[in-house]
Amino acid sequence: MKIHVTDKKQLVIFIFGLIAFLIGFSYLSFLGIRKIRRDIHRQELMRTNVVVEIPDLHIKAPVLEGTEQEVLSQGAGHFLGTGSPGSGNYCIAAHSSVIYKEYFNQLKYAQNGMQVFLYDLQKKLYIYEISESFIVEPDEIWILDDFQDNRVTLVTCTDDGSQRLVVTALLCEEKAE
Repeated sequence: MKIHVTDKKQLVIFIFGLIAFLIGFSYLSFLGIRKIRRDIHRQELMRTNVVVEIPDLHIKAPVLEGTEQEVLSQGAGHFLGTGSPGSGNYCIAAHSSVIYKEYFNQLKYAQNGMQVFLYDLQKKLYIYEISESFIVEPDEIWILDDFQDNRVTLVTCTDDGSQRLVVTALLCEEKAE
């Protein structure tokens, strides 16, 4: 049995196409599984930690304890030594970068009057209203001070990373979930 030149070309093209398809399918499967694993991990963090949400900006993030790089690579972080949900100045930091979890990417669009929801570990809801938004230098830690009111202070980097965007919201309501 003799194979013609055109049959050989078709066979080579078929094999090449099959290999390309298998490589593409494998790569997309890898990315899909990785995304699913990240989503499952994120949902677990949302169930077992405080959660901050700004519906108008499509922000919803688990709030872990601490602000170390390892914490901020998984979600938002609570500045240790600052308030608690519904009490004092509860300060939260998160990245606004495409390199890490981009939980606070939309924070730059915050406006006075927008609501911030904070769910504590028992999933009790605290509703805050944004009262101001401003820029500070990275060493201006006065934003973490207790201001003798109940507020949430959200902190992220500016677009170029040289300064910090700060959004504060004052507590206006508590609801049992």
